[in-house]
Amino acid sequence: MGLKWDLPPKGGHMDKDTGVYLQNMTWKEIEDRLKKDDILIIPVGSTEAHGPHACIGEDTFLVTRMAELVAEKTGCTVAQPVWYGSHPYHHMGMPGTVIVPEEIFCGLLKSMMAGFWNMGFRKMILLNGHGQEYVIPTAIHQFAKTYQVPAILINLNWYHAIQDQFKTKDQGGPYETHFIHADEVETSWSLALFPEMIKMEHAVDTKVKGYLPDGHIDKAGNLLHRPIAWYGQVGCGPIEVFAYPEGVVGKATLASAEKARPGVEAFLDYMVKLHDDILKTFPPGKLPPIEEITQRPKEEIEAALKGPLAPGGRSIYSLHYPPA
Repeated sequence: MGLKWDLPPKGGHMDKDTGVYLQNMTWKEIEDRLKKDDILIIPVGSTEAHGPHACIGEDTFLVTRMAELVAEKTGCTVAQPVWYGSHPYHHMGMPGTVIVPEEIFCGLLKSMMAGFWNMGFRKMILLNGHGQEYVIPTAIHQFAKTYQVPAILINLNWYHAIQDQFKTKDQGGPYETHFIHADEVETSWSLALFPEMIKMEHAVDTKVKGYLPDGHIDKAGNLLHRPIAWYGQVGCGPIEVFAYPEGVVGKATLASAEKARPGVEAFLDYMVKLHDDILKTFPPGKLPPIEEITQRPKEEIEAALKGPLAPGGRSIYSLHYPPA
């Protein structure tokens, strides 16, 4: 039996002193939190066109609203989100979309992880809400290679964790169409999480276009398990600004909150389980053993683990300066 979730949420937490967001907490509050729960959820979104009916921060609000709900249930902490993301080639030129080059995006995430690790949040879940799942793991591994410190670093894409929740009606699911972008599926999830920012009276439908016969190229999230990932090609379909000037790829008018609710609840339940399993395996202050996770000298790592303010401690940046 899943947990009871109050959907849609009654607003967000970004500017409130509710104990959810890291940036809203004092240093004393952070120190107290770390003793109880040292997991940090980092929502990674984007600013991107999502049609005439949806806010351009949709990808970000999807993950912030879910992260907030999980933090309320578990007592973990949420970082204020990354609002600007990496984008595939076919998004170029679309008004409303802000494209950050991969190397800059990875550098930002890497620097964020270093700063969070240095303050004591050494278990991080990068909760991704945008089609950049092929970029975030690179940032995680760049961080690990540079600093080589014990940590738990997880890239979680919400649509990957509950793949059975995206079935179409002919498969026993609630949807008429497969998940693509700003469509029936994504708009349904938005209606379940932040309906106040979705204006269904302006929703439109578009016809999905591809140059090759169906069956080769996957769609959003690679949920159909086709041979070629959606991001594993260029040129097999038109770019958005020419084919989908509306900003919708699919049938947004079919969306409803009720279609998404079971999936949202299943994902929230999964996140709570992931959180609890991490803390059960590694209670606050505990991490994978030094001798099994890094090739740096043990005394060097032990000093960094103490932190920059502790006697005999040092900052993570002493392991690599300038930060890279």
